[in-house]
Amino acid sequence: MRKTPMRAMTILAASAALVACTTVAAVSKTPDDIARSLTLPPGFHINTFAKLNPTKGDYFRGPRFMAFGPDGNLYLASSVDNTVYMLPDRDHDGVADDVVPVVEGLNAPNSLVFANGSMLVANQDGVVRIELAQDGKRSAARQVPLISNLPSGGHTLKTVKLGPDGHLYLNVGSSCNVCVEKDPLRATILRYTLDGRPAGAPDGSVSGARSAVWASGLRNSQGLAWHPATGDLYATNNGADMRSGTKGGAMDDELPPEHINKIEPGKHYGWPHCWGNRVTDPNFPGKPGFCDNMQPPAITLRAHSTPIGITFLDKTDFPDEYKQGAIVALHGSWNRVQPYGYKLVRIRFQNNQPVAVEDFVTGWQTKNSAWGRPVDVIAGPDGALYVSDDRAGLVYRITYNNK
Repeated sequence: MRKTPMRAMTILAASAALVACTTVAAVSKTPDDIARSLTLPPGFHINTFAKLNPTKGDYFRGPRFMAFGPDGNLYLASSVDNTVYMLPDRDHDGVADDVVPVVEGLNAPNSLVFANGSMLVANQDGVVRIELAQDGKRSAARQVPLISNLPSGGHTLKTVKLGPDGHLYLNVGSSCNVCVEKDPLRATILRYTLDGRPAGAPDGSVSGARSAVWASGLRNSQGLAWHPATGDLYATNNGADMRSGTKGGAMDDELPPEHINKIEPGKHYGWPHCWGNRVTDPNFPGKPGFCDNMQPPAITLRAHSTPIGITFLDKTDFPDEYKQGAIVALHGSWNRVQPYGYKLVRIRFQNNQPVAVEDFVTGWQTKNSAWGRPVDVIAGPDGALYVSDDRAGLVYRITYNNK
């Protein structure tokens, strides 16, 4: 029998101890009065738009990403139910009238998008086009494969978005915390045509693509949004867990920073060897000079806050100073000694570049417990901001009125 070296046993024991003392914030009771429990800037108001099933603390098993359909209704994916729901607000009172299952029998759906009048859903292993019966009955919905055989497991949930260039953008997370992936599709953002053909960026060129890989070195980039003025693609990214700033050192709660990246074709964004402004992970370094060639983040967030959804505010009815920036949903940490995140933050832009991060909505977390975990943020056709929460099983609606 092969013996484990003493040094390896020591590292394994230390890792186990770290995992034992770090956890996701404990689940606390959802308050009866949501609006009074959350803090927003003056003039902003929040209400519960829809109630779905809460998740008993699981990571991604409730309401996930959302999209407004051509019919003006809000749709969302629920990974735990393998279902896409429609949340109609027929009387336009800011509260959904019903929670309607539209497509069932999916495979851990995380997001959906509407393109050319069709609903496209991102399962964990690919994207399917939904064909509904003329009467809209969900029992008659057909799933037609559009993009297939994507790697699953690990960071398995996929986000699909329609870019302003008419192409589909899709994230594929890493299979691990830190490792060298064998599958080139892992830890990437992919780009496809609307009929599912790869449209990636080999060597930075967008022509003659044989691969779908648009950008790489992205451990888990679920949130994608385009700047309304420049057309630049921004993506959230979750950094590696249980890292240290010194070789063989103890885990540092504040390493590595989370990234908001401006995604450019053919660029590498550092994972698994680098973080922040070209800093080498001392416990998982790449080849000499590897980090010199990474694309640094546009702006960073506090470590392990888990940024997921991102949206720009140009289509909201918010004040002009807000319309120049973006909102990011921080899902919250699972591996910090002191939990952090569980809120919405505003990314302030100046001259079309991100310059600062500040709190926008707080109150989901109280000390070491949290009753909610924001996932996605999306601007509605009514000028409001909609927020999904996969712990409380809620969708919120945020409006502005300074009176």
